[in-house]
Amino acid sequence: MKPSEIKELSTPEILERIDDFKKVLTRMRLNHAVSPMDNPNKIGQTKKDIARLKTELRSRQINENK
Repeated sequence: MKPSEIKELSTPEILERIDDFKKVLTRMRLNHAVSPMDNPNKIGQTKKDIARLKTELRSRQINENK
C-alpha cells in the first residue's frame, strides 16, 4: 500500500486492514513452511504494509492527544 492510500483510510478501516494483513501473513508463513512460495518476498512486503498502517494509526493517536 502507498502512504497516500493509507492516509485516505479512516481509523476503523486501518484497524480492519491490520487484522486482515496479519491473517494473510500467518497463512503465508504456514504455506511457505510446508512448500516454498514462488515469491517469498511477499512475506516481507506484507510485514512492511502492517508497519505502515501501524505507523499511520500511531501518528493519528499522537495528533488527537495534542
